[in-house]
Amino acid sequence: MAVIDTSAMRIIDLEFPRTEGMPEFPTHKPGYAFTLYQRHEDTRGTSGIRSGAFGQLHGTEHAGTHIDALSHQAECLTLHGGLPVTPELQTPTGFTSLAAEDLQPIFADGILLDVAALKGVEVLEPYYPVTADDLAACCERQNVTIAENSVVLVYLGQGRYWHDEDRYLAAPGMDRSASEWLAERKVQAVGADNICWDVPGLWDDTLGCTLPGHIVLLVRAGILIIENLDLAELAASGHSQFLFVSVPLKLVGATGSPIRPLALVPR
Repeated sequence: MAVIDTSAMRIIDLEFPRTEGMPEFPTHKPGYAFTLYQRHEDTRGTSGIRSGAFGQLHGTEHAGTHIDALSHQAECLTLHGGLPVTPELQTPTGFTSLAAEDLQPIFADGILLDVAALKGVEVLEPYYPVTADDLAACCERQNVTIAENSVVLVYLGQGRYWHDEDRYLAAPGMDRSASEWLAERKVQAVGADNICWDVPGLWDDTLGCTLPGHIVLLVRAGILIIENLDLAELAASGHSQFLFVSVPLKLVGATGSPIRPLALVPR
């Protein structure tokens, strides 16, 4: 079996640091927090020279950089695959199907589509709707082709506002056509450096809802969505193609999972 030469790879971390006060989608409040529950002084003298400390995590599974499970969104109370939302499926302790524990590790070809560079700006305007034509133009400009089962990440430049929640939430995002364009190419996952993939609050008349990409991708196509990606270093690296690696947590019943995604590129 061939051994991978890791010395020839550069690992780019795509996760934002998790801190109290980091941007949260309004419906996902209260936000994330970590509190130190046991301090070293609490156990001093009980185990010889050794002491221990540990803490507690607070917040939703959609805080920070995360991936949506297929149970996260429904169309007319129907999940992906035609599963109706019933008390047997949606229980007080989570979902009995299509939950976070069903998410598989991702080890796939990745593509970064740099829409900010396409438009000649460092960051797109607030609430700018990225279209299918924009994504197609990125592919032509960057000389890349979207393959089936790949992971497509879209760089908007929005991550620069990670420490300014109000400005970060006023984000550009994908319109319905962009999500449909990617669904037609049968990718396995998509992601962006914004709060919710779609344009926040934008109503889509065709589907009759906000966040239409969540319907097109999660519910209809079974394509996973990754949100709050830190893509600045990857975009600056000049690599449009890379190896994408991410491992969701097996949070039984949960509608999503925190992740620490990585892009592996040649040194």
